[in-house]
Amino acid sequence: MSRYPVVVYGASGYTGMLIIDWLIDQGIPFTAMGRDADRIKRNMSERVVRLESAEYEIVECEHDVNALAAAFSGARIVCNTVGPFVNFGLVGVEAALRAGCHYLDTTGEQAYVLRTRERFGAEFAEANLVCAPSTSYMYTLAEIAAELALEAPGVDMLETTTICRGPRAGSGVTVGSTASIFELFRNDQFHLWDNEMVAHEPGKGYEISSYEYLTPIFALPWGGTSLPAFYQHDPRVRYCNSLVGFYDMQIMHRVAALWKQWEAEYKHLPTEQQDTVLAQLVDSTTPGMPPRERTTVQRSTDIAIGHGALTSIRATVHSVTPYITTGALQAACVIRLLNDDFAKPGFTSASKAFGHRYLLGFLEQRGLAGASVR
Repeated sequence: MSRYPVVVYGASGYTGMLIIDWLIDQGIPFTAMGRDADRIKRNMSERVVRLESAEYEIVECEHDVNALAAAFSGARIVCNTVGPFVNFGLVGVEAALRAGCHYLDTTGEQAYVLRTRERFGAEFAEANLVCAPSTSYMYTLAEIAAELALEAPGVDMLETTTICRGPRAGSGVTVGSTASIFELFRNDQFHLWDNEMVAHEPGKGYEISSYEYLTPIFALPWGGTSLPAFYQHDPRVRYCNSLVGFYDMQIMHRVAALWKQWEAEYKHLPTEQQDTVLAQLVDSTTPGMPPRERTTVQRSTDIAIGHGALTSIRATVHSVTPYITTGALQAACVIRLLNDDFAKPGFTSASKAFGHRYLLGFLEQRGLAGASVR
């Protein structure tokens, strides 16, 4: 049972510790939870700033619905960072629901987001609890841009892209993020077309020309992203296509090639053999926990182009330090939830639950993001 109102599950991981950083910054007591209490304690002592001023506890718990529900009990909010979510996420969602907690997580894995909505959305609504997956740099900033575009009358079509710029390939991405990327090969990746979810062609990439960058960016559906799932039943939106591009072209073309190779060689293998292939891909791509981000290195651009029958508008969100920004977004949502200040319960996005202008303002005030609309 948690003594404090917020549980950070997966607290020994890179993103979990950044969420903790922001909770400490905001003076919010928390429970740091995971499978290995010693590892949590060691990693927090090495990487969490201002830990000496925090009010917290460390709780060890196995990844099991019943065990987690008991451990979450007494808290009001669960911030889950344990992925790949398509494999492990639903356990945390169900446990939070059983414990009577609001639920936030940090993934944009579309297949998982869709399963969360279908399995648990109605139950969270009935319990007057928020279930907001994908509360993170990717794809909340793209959705903020989309919501800014939707402020223009007549817009019903959204094209979004997240363009990431950072250090050399693989050195700025966590092990969990890399595993999530490759896990997406197992699932169809959808965009919203005339109110229907339509699968992307496997391995297909797109050249994006954006005036913010000198050369075209090679982009991929990146699992489809969470945005088509969030807008599928939104009466304002009939079309939504969302892409991701890294300014490091080498890694993007490699992922596209691996996606095609998966379809040709691995798609029909037994699950156990697929697991081995994916583990090898992760090990060969991401050596370990990356260093803390720097604003001089990690910079990104999220763009949403909104179209109507006779109109178009472009909204752009520039940001820095994606994982640090994820921690800030989680803290911003926790603040609202602790005050019972949200638009509606049930399955939703952070922007729809707490307001895209609020989230953008929280980031702007802390020097993490800025937006323009034209």
